[in-house]
Amino acid sequence: MYKMIVCDLDETLMNDDGSLSEKNAAAIQAATAKGVYFVPNSGRSYTSFQNDLETMHLRNQSKQYSISYNGGLILENKNNKPIAINAMPFDVAKGVFTAGMANHNAATHVYTQDVLYIYNPTLEDSTYLKTRGAEFTEMKTADFDQFKNMNIMKVIMALPTMNERKQMRSDVESIVDPSKLAVTYSSDRYVEFNPAGIDKGSASVQLGKLLGIKPDEIIAAGDNSNDLPMLNAVGLPVSVANGIDSVKEAAKYVTEADNNHDALAEVINKFVL
Repeated sequence: MYKMIVCDLDETLMNDDGSLSEKNAAAIQAATAKGVYFVPNSGRSYTSFQNDLETMHLRNQSKQYSISYNGGLILENKNNKPIAINAMPFDVAKGVFTAGMANHNAATHVYTQDVLYIYNPTLEDSTYLKTRGAEFTEMKTADFDQFKNMNIMKVIMALPTMNERKQMRSDVESIVDPSKLAVTYSSDRYVEFNPAGIDKGSASVQLGKLLGIKPDEIIAAGDNSNDLPMLNAVGLPVSVANGIDSVKEAAKYVTEADNNHDALAEVINKFVL
């Protein structure tokens, strides 16, 4: 019996336009009514999906949980109470940022615990963020020391091609020891940097342990490479039909539906209800 579902948001649960379908919302409500935890597990900030939690009937609910920043932060939904903060060491985050700000084609995101800051925002990236309900503050200066006393959850760069994202990874790793980093790609636009050992999978297992749930009792659903640690950590890894090849290969079940056609409802109806 599965006791928890951890689920990516963009291109997995959400439609391409960033909306949550009625069928997916209804299936989530049915699963939680049965006592199964439904846990959004996103690279985004928790602040960006509060309206979606409302639709799921999970917003501001005690003993319901969310994971943000690729595992950087685990919250109880009631009052968005942090129960685990897996922040980046400041020197590591500063090194990643240094590489990002040097590339004039990159929009470099600095995620603190509650606020997203962007250096060199681009129109295409800002438009995408708007569809996801993600607000940000533009960084007017490259002085990273402004974050010295904040929890930095992750640093990512938006770049238009995979070759550019891979080059950015190389640029970062020429400054920061690669052993100190967890690096992933997402949404066909981002290269993402978390501290080593922190990812969607480690946070899923961490939350499961707190709730007395074994990895084998967890379903994880995703579509992109930042979801792979989550899929590899649980009992039932699921790829939506639009998942990339490596995600489909890691999955024990690939949905017939894609993210625009209620893929999560398919998973819940098949394995939970």
